[in-house]
Amino acid sequence: MFNNQPGQSNSHLRIMVVDDEKDILRIIKRDLESNDLKASFKVEAFSDSESALNAFNSHTADYYDLVLTDIRMPKMNGFELYRHIKQRNPAMKIAFITAFEITKEEFSKVLPSIDVEHFIKKPITMSKLIPRLRSIIGN
Repeated sequence: MFNNQPGQSNSHLRIMVVDDEKDILRIIKRDLESNDLKASFKVEAFSDSESALNAFNSHTADYYDLVLTDIRMPKMNGFELYRHIKQRNPAMKIAFITAFEITKEEFSKVLPSIDVEHFIKKPITMSKLIPRLRSIIGN
């Protein structure tokens, strides 16, 4: 049983990771769930936005603590996934992981209807990603 109460260091934080590159998914899932790093994450990985959205909709709106998604994916991109998730749960924490350099200000000029706060630049080491995810979640 997972305990998602904030402030409890031994709780598992449930993260949805969406990326069409399966090698990246495998590495992120493995490393975030690694006991060696004391990450305390439970990761559900999806290689396309459609299956991720179906999974998101099949649970309670607050089932996940964070969604970490790539931007450029076939069919439904990360921004479209963001919109669908925010419609169901406006409070959901969502971070974009991307190989492209972009600031929040630049992004706001291009897509002002989406209020994205968190961009994580690829490549990133797990030693930097884990504290960043914890900071975003607020735990």
